[in-house]
Amino acid sequence: MKMIQAVVIALMLGVLAACSSTGGAKDGDVTVEDHSGAADVGAGGSATASGVGAYGDLSIESLNDPNSPLAQRVIYFAFDSSEVAEQDRNIVAAHAAFLSANPDVKVSVEGHTDERGAREYNIGLGERRAQAVRRMLEFQGVAPMQITTVSYGEEKPAVEGHDESAWSMNRRVELVYVGY
Repeated sequence: MKMIQAVVIALMLGVLAACSSTGGAKDGDVTVEDHSGAADVGAGGSATASGVGAYGDLSIESLNDPNSPLAQRVIYFAFDSSEVAEQDRNIVAAHAAFLSANPDVKVSVEGHTDERGAREYNIGLGERRAQAVRRMLEFQGVAPMQITTVSYGEEKPAVEGHDESAWSMNRRVELVYVGY
């Protein structure tokens, strides 16, 4: 009888362990890191400001110009990560400069994941990705009321497929300008 109870307890523990999420921060654990380079001032360092002028003409018309720095509206992420990669920070900075110069323009920051992982976990990961981009925009002067965030998780893949080439295209945040 004790053997049966031990097996039942072991199975229940296995089921509970399988239900737990993997990776990511626990609820309440929030880490915000400044990777913009703006905090590198001090102890002999210097800072340079880059406003709208650093990106050329960023008028409303530049949203539809394929040669504009605003033409790139997708930021890609590494597997199971919500950290904006170094090479994509200039994209976020260009959009921040544009939004700061155009306070009436609003943007939706949409987080996406690949198909791997539980639906709930992917919704959370997509949200963390969207919030990471949102924090970067706000840190660079964009008013919070200009930004909305949404997570689609794995529900809206950019590319169909079940391999790394498709998954890498689906791990993304899209910047969608409202009304443009």
